[in-house]
Amino acid sequence: MTVPAPPHDRRPPRARRSVLAVPGSSTRMIDKSRGLPVDVLFLDLEDAVAEGAKATARDHVVAALREGGWHAPTVTVRVNGWASAHTLADVSAVVQGAGDRVDALVLPKASDPSHVRALDLVLGQLERVAGLPEGRIGLEVQVEDASGLLHAPALAAASPRVESLVLGPADLMADLGMRSLDVGEQPDGYAPGDAHHHTLLSILVAARAHGVHAVDGPYLQVRDVEGFRRHARRSAALGYDGKWVLHPDQVDVCNEVFSPSQAAYERAEDVLDALAWFASPDGGGRGAAMLGDEMVDAASAAMARRVVAAGRAAGLQRARAWTPPDDVTGP
Repeated sequence: MTVPAPPHDRRPPRARRSVLAVPGSSTRMIDKSRGLPVDVLFLDLEDAVAEGAKATARDHVVAALREGGWHAPTVTVRVNGWASAHTLADVSAVVQGAGDRVDALVLPKASDPSHVRALDLVLGQLERVAGLPEGRIGLEVQVEDASGLLHAPALAAASPRVESLVLGPADLMADLGMRSLDVGEQPDGYAPGDAHHHTLLSILVAARAHGVHAVDGPYLQVRDVEGFRRHARRSAALGYDGKWVLHPDQVDVCNEVFSPSQAAYERAEDVLDALAWFASPDGGGRGAAMLGDEMVDAASAAMARRVVAAGRAAGLQRARAWTPPDDVTGP
């Protein structure tokens, strides 16, 4: 029996071009993160925090959430995964201490949809206890092993809280046994081709099939800005919504790569305006039209709507209004 995907249009729309990782154990880095122009930041209680510092990091994170003051419109927390001894303590501390200040939780190492459903149930109880609207806190689900990759569609469909699937490249490469210590780079001896294409596309297809975002993981060579640009352009070209950033030097590049150019944005707006006009009585009630040298139709509109949405989320505005020129004719 096929279980239908839950509706995700109840989740608030969020831009996720740049997602900044901030260690929850470092008050200095938390303070520095407040002014960075990222779309999302997550305060990390997992890999960036040593085992003996977990409890202290929770206190830092809750205090930081209560203080607020971030440029980022979306603030999240990465809790520890279910294989650890810290998940319930993390979730309880964050929701009870600052549940009204957190937009979503990031669940790492999600290998099975039951991991997502369990966190959904716990969150529901804690939201009720804290007097929060049930379902307000979203989930971002990390795919970090072979099982998670196989279950990516089920992970995306496991809860209406899910807002994104996130690639965890280092752990996934380790789990697969890829012969490389350079995260996201091609294993030595693998040429030609891209050893990561299947992973990237599988997560993207699963996300799109269930109406959630697809987010690429980090590039660890934080001083290599051009290397970061190369990695970001690869996932952006496929259709990813954004990428994790680990350093301020990566932020501007990330926002640029995952935003459409002004020219692409204007062209997409033109496509939608032209098709709307041609579908009207004045335009002849047609479903397709020539826009310059290009034939545009309903499929063109679907592509254009994605570009327009991304452009508007990035703050782009039209420099001019579209008007039917003399050389625009029906097919």
